[in-house]
Amino acid sequence: MNLLENISVKSYNTFGIDVSTRFLTEAHSVDDLKEIIEDRRFAAVPMMILGGGSNVLFTENYFGLIVLNRLHGISLEREDENHYYVKAGAGENWHAFVMWCVERNYAGLENLSLIPGCVGASPMQNIGAYGVEMKDHFHHLEALNTETLETERFEFGDCRFGYRESVFKRELKGQYIITSVTFRLDKQPKFRTDYGAIAQELEAMGVKDLSIRAVSDAVIRIRRSKLPDPQVLGNAGSFFKNPEITEEQKIQLLAMHPDAVVYPLENGNYKAAAGWLIEKAGWKGKRIANYGVHEKQALVLVNYGGAQGKEIFDLSSQILDDVKSRFGIQLEREVNIV
Repeated sequence: MNLLENISVKSYNTFGIDVSTRFLTEAHSVDDLKEIIEDRRFAAVPMMILGGGSNVLFTENYFGLIVLNRLHGISLEREDENHYYVKAGAGENWHAFVMWCVERNYAGLENLSLIPGCVGASPMQNIGAYGVEMKDHFHHLEALNTETLETERFEFGDCRFGYRESVFKRELKGQYIITSVTFRLDKQPKFRTDYGAIAQELEAMGVKDLSIRAVSDAVIRIRRSKLPDPQVLGNAGSFFKNPEITEEQKIQLLAMHPDAVVYPLENGNYKAAAGWLIEKAGWKGKRIANYGVHEKQALVLVNYGGAQGKEIFDLSSQILDDVKSRFGIQLEREVNIV
């Protein structure tokens, strides 16, 4: 085990926050994970599994062990008349995995192109974009029980997927380490181009014959035009979830702001666009010293260089309070706060 002590995690989180961790190591296999868990040096310290570090904000030094998930490997496990079943190690880069599928004409994940992070985080967050969620093509996952050190299989229903939610973020948080995820991908594509600007982008690209590659390329172009590259500008993508509101809240919101963006949900409630609420409150593009809200996307908080995580967290609190005061709607952070 290559163990580092009292090391900065700046290069391991996409916000680029410069704090330190007491211990840091890598896991390249399930056996590595078991060895780390059983190591008595770490018995009395907290442990964090970190993949791409794209959904975390460090607000202080971490006085525990950070394990970098480096479980790799992608394979076609089997196929049937309609689907391919593809297994990916939890440490695989998500976008690289999507491109692997696109290159082989395995359909379903193309709308999720260019989302930062690793495969193992995708079921935890139930990541989604442009009308598609990870759960739409999830088959099962394997996870290591940190108490028994046994690998267990979780089917779709076991994961209790919700909007950017799963059982691994709530009831089972910290009890399991996801080691691999298997996806059910389509042989016959079911294109989703009705969400956002995909159709317009495809038209601008001059696409005549729709394909998995074309949809992926369109999504990549849209994301690059709206979202900052974490390698250039520190950020963790969307910082806030789109809030679920009631019928009464929707009526009140539209009465005051007829241009408000809301979407109906199957449960009779509505989803309000957090980005619209934040922008309407005047936060879009607001900069405070070396951090602020991105000029093109109000959902994204950014580190212009040298900002502290606590400063970004406090900014998010101000936004939460302001949106609540103006619209009576409570936003929720999507990013994990450490």
